[in-house]
Amino acid sequence: MRPVILLFAKAPVPGRVKTRLAAGIGPQKAADLHRLFVNTMLNRLPKFGEVELHLDTLTDDFPSQNVSVALQSAGNLGDRMLNALTPRLPALLLGSDSPTVPDPHIAAMMEAEADVTLAPTDDGGYWAIAARRTHPAMFARVRWSTADALADTAAACRAAGLTVSLGPSWFDVDEPKDLGRIAEFLEQNGHFEHLPHHGT
Repeated sequence: MRPVILLFAKAPVPGRVKTRLAAGIGPQKAADLHRLFVNTMLNRLPKFGEVELHLDTLTDDFPSQNVSVALQSAGNLGDRMLNALTPRLPALLLGSDSPTVPDPHIAAMMEAEADVTLAPTDDGGYWAIAARRTHPAMFARVRWSTADALADTAAACRAAGLTVSLGPSWFDVDEPKDLGRIAEFLEQNGHFEHLPHHGT
């Protein structure tokens, strides 16, 4: 069975999204960039299969003609991911912070065969998780938004009896310093319109 794709996103409300990025470019530009990233992923993902957009709160900011929309559950990130993944297995869950991730990387995650496959980012987190099985303790004691998030998740999954593998690595955009990297990538491979720059 082909995995369903779950895209996690927040409504693009200034001051509530991309707060680390907002420290460098301001809350409005950070929210605009978040909206751009989510819309980019919504345009890209349907070619890989069924897509569900999981929001923290309902919003009209994102087109939904090619996807279904659901609300995330209460709780921390682990709770919300577990509650989204479990009824939809097999599933691939992504955020919107890596909009330039190559198609072959996404395709590789769609084909992952371990119970849990984590796709690393350079900062110690992960840009996607593919799950064929879940366990209530698979995100226990994960230190979210730290350099230990991926290692903690892998350890918790193994402790819960799940097999774990690593998928292809890519970078995400969380802080102002990351904008230079994404701008360089887009110069070589295509452009987002109105990309905010650090200090503007």
